[in-house]
Amino acid sequence: MGTSSFFTRPLFQHAYLVNDLEAACHRWAELFGAGPFFLARHHKTDSFAYRGEPVEADVSYAFGYLGDLMIQFIEQHDDQPSIYRDMFAAGEEGFHHVGILVPVKDFQAEKQRIIDMGFPLATELYADGVDAAYLDTRAANGCFTEIHGDPPRILHTFHGWREAHRRWDGNDPIVERVKAEPQQDRPQ
Repeated sequence: MGTSSFFTRPLFQHAYLVNDLEAACHRWAELFGAGPFFLARHHKTDSFAYRGEPVEADVSYAFGYLGDLMIQFIEQHDDQPSIYRDMFAAGEEGFHHVGILVPVKDFQAEKQRIIDMGFPLATELYADGVDAAYLDTRAANGCFTEIHGDPPRILHTFHGWREAHRRWDGNDPIVERVKAEPQQDRPQ
């Protein structure tokens, strides 16, 4: 695939905005066998910008696997402007974004490559030692595209969630997750 192609790396995640995080986890576990889901309630970042402004919505996340595909659910608890409200009004829900893992050393270049293709940067953040950016690619694929850094620690976490899915007996689809231990200063 050439560098002018929109996606130069495989998708690893599908994400959905939902009105009830726990209900979505139970529904997907029952209907599709996805799970277990690891919840991060009222997630906070170290730095955050929505469309260039320091506006961070109050959101909770759930992460689980269906085979090798990560499924993410997002519940927004407030009415702050966000990439979620860009697509869905309060009370609405649906498919929101695809995710791509990007090597840490290539993250900034990949973000700029997609911006240079004409897709605006909608949100960028740094949390738990990882850079992520959401590009408004709705004109191309009907949703946002997240690029997510892949430091070894996060790859280890994702591997653990995928292995939990492989070992999971289908019961208790929700695992409460505490915030990761504080990280060292952001690498340069």
